[in-house]
Amino acid sequence: MTAAETSRRYDYLRDPDAITERSFQIVRQETDLSGFPPELHSLVVRLIHACGMPDIVGDLVLRGDLLAAVRIAPTIYVDSRMVEVGIRSPADGPTIICALQDPAVEGLTQHLRTTRTAASVELWRPYLDQAIVVIGNAPTALFHLLERLEVWRMKPLGIIAFPVGFVGAVESKEALIEADLGVPFVTLRGRRGGSAMAAAAINALLQSQSVERP
Repeated sequence: MTAAETSRRYDYLRDPDAITERSFQIVRQETDLSGFPPELHSLVVRLIHACGMPDIVGDLVLRGDLLAAVRIAPTIYVDSRMVEVGIRSPADGPTIICALQDPAVEGLTQHLRTTRTAASVELWRPYLDQAIVVIGNAPTALFHLLERLEVWRMKPLGIIAFPVGFVGAVESKEALIEADLGVPFVTLRGRRGGSAMAAAAINALLQSQSVERP
């Protein structure tokens, strides 16, 4: 059916740039950003835009200088393909790695008796100290990372943690907050989270990095 044959026309914005601009305007109008550093306002706005819930500001936890960490990170490790495809890294930006499809994961899953996403964390170890970790799906991946950081010598440059769901999501994020790793991170208390929010967070930081680059 062509546009001319359509029987009904709704009145709505069609221009993608106008939609994005208006969306961000609404978020800023409905959200008190005063509790966050100005350089992270775009991060908070994008997170709200990704989920449509301004009230998440009360549950957001930001520690350390994530923006500085992203500036120097050559690698981003992610827990799922959904996060991977949602990240818009610039051409000269960090390499994004999702290890879920690595042949070694199946054996690690059986050996460790855990989920595939948790097992894939084992493959992050060689370059973890040069990476930002982005978790937008599996609480088990965040739990496993925290367990390994107790014994591994290296730590990631930063952690973006938005595991979602009814089993383990709340607890894994609280464990991160309480771990006192000395690593910059952002997370969202409670059950809410997901791949879209995790990707929105790293995209906001990557965009800020790109804008500020000389």
